[in-house]
Amino acid sequence: MIRDTVSLLLEPRETLGKKVKRLRRAGVTPVHLYGPGIKPRALQCPQRELVRVLARAGANTPIVLKIQGDGDEQLAFAREIQWDPVRGDLWHVDFLAVEATRRVSAQVPIVLTGQSPGARDSGRRVVQQLRHLDVTALPLEMPSQVEVDLAPLVEPDGVIRVRDISPPSNVAILTDPDEVVARVEVPRAEVVEAPAVGEGEGEGEVEATEEAGSEEGETRR
Repeated sequence: MIRDTVSLLLEPRETLGKKVKRLRRAGVTPVHLYGPGIKPRALQCPQRELVRVLARAGANTPIVLKIQGDGDEQLAFAREIQWDPVRGDLWHVDFLAVEATRRVSAQVPIVLTGQSPGARDSGRRVVQQLRHLDVTALPLEMPSQVEVDLAPLVEPDGVIRVRDISPPSNVAILTDPDEVVARVEVPRAEVVEAPAVGEGEGEGEVEATEEAGSEEGETRR
């Protein structure tokens, strides 16, 4: 299934180095475009428009970059996104240029759906242990997320592993197939009390003590 794309208009950037602070103060975010087969380019975009596009595309939706003054378009993914740790402004974005006919790798979020009969019947809950899958796919066929149905968790100690996921035919999973994705929570084992003192051991010690006490008492007399 071919994904929808998002478009973004960028401008060439001449302001470099420490001077980019001026751009940020003016509400403009510096952008860097790189990738195989292309010359890295310094670009820029109004922060408000860039934030809007990134919120829509996320990390796995390809973005069609249109550069002002150029007739060509470039398919790319947002890869490194930096934010101002204090003010929360968008500081910088790196775009990785890709070809529509070459497979790329990405981390795709896992979303749990449905209900686990095993958890419901045992009064337990499902714990998600893996949040993302490493996958490869063509850029326009990269899934935005992978849904995992909890219905197969019918046992009170059921487990879903990566190998139990069936991705679309055009997507290959790179994550270790033995990795646990989700499981029914197993309650902590109850603390087992130490076994009672065996017959003869405790009694023998008590008797020995009593005898010793008796002997000591006789000696004092």
